[in-house]
Amino acid sequence: MKDQIKIRTALLADVDGIYDLLELYVAQGIVLKRSKEDISFFIGNFTVAEYQGKVCGCAALRDYGNDLLELRSVVISPELQGRGIGRSLGHFIIEKLKKERQEWRLFTLTTTPAFFRSLGFSEVVKEAFPEKIWSDCSKCPKCHCCDETALLITS
Repeated sequence: MKDQIKIRTALLADVDGIYDLLELYVAQGIVLKRSKEDISFFIGNFTVAEYQGKVCGCAALRDYGNDLLELRSVVISPELQGRGIGRSLGHFIIEKLKKERQEWRLFTLTTTPAFFRSLGFSEVVKEAFPEKIWSDCSKCPKCHCCDETALLITS
């Protein structure tokens, strides 16, 4: 199974698959809603996992400048969870950063900190990322009762 999953940079043809996956988790309050237009515009930020010709997982990388990036929108098809797809996506993105940048700081806000710790992230305070707070947190329905943990990995 694992050798049948391909991790790659997303293409415009993947927009519907990414959108459908994200919508599953928007309904659960796990990720923020994104329109198809937004996904299309930022398609270069996405990495996807493909299984049997369909998008079965995705992750996005947002660049805030000053070598600060966020790993976000990490979702896997429910029926394929627990098979290492998320780990493969995370490793793909981290290895790409190592090749493309000399210095970088990659953070995430998540309700599943153990997963990100397994990728080498360490817990930090959310206030370390005011760029994120200004950009997204203020629009989040959980803004005043956030249940996410901030984690960071650096070059």
